[in-house]
This record gives sequence, C-alpha cells and structure tokens, in this order.
Amino acid sequence: MRFLRNLFKGTKGAAITEYALLIALVAIAVIAAIILLGEELIRVFTAITDALGATP
Repeated sequence: MRFLRNLFKGTKGAAITEYALLIALVAIAVIAAIILLGEELIRVFTAITDALGATP
C-alpha cells in the first residue's frame, strides 16, 4: 500500500497518464489475443482430451 501511495504521490500527472495508457494498451492486446486465439485453443484442448480418452 505504501508503494502505491508513493508511486502516485511522487510522480507528475503526465507520468500517471502514461501508466494508465500503458495498462489500457496491455489490456487491449490481451483481449485481442484471446479473441483471435480462443477458438483455436478450444480445438487444441478438445483434441488433447479426445486423445486421452476423457470426455469434456
């Protein structure tokens, strides 16, 4: 908690904005990766469970 207080207390407004933009960019990248790879991952895990003889 002390770290967060010092982070926001000791930085300028522009630095906080940069951190917010960086976090938003990372979140967008993660969401895009999940959307693009989601169906393929489902197929891969389904093939693995089928090969192991388990039912999903």
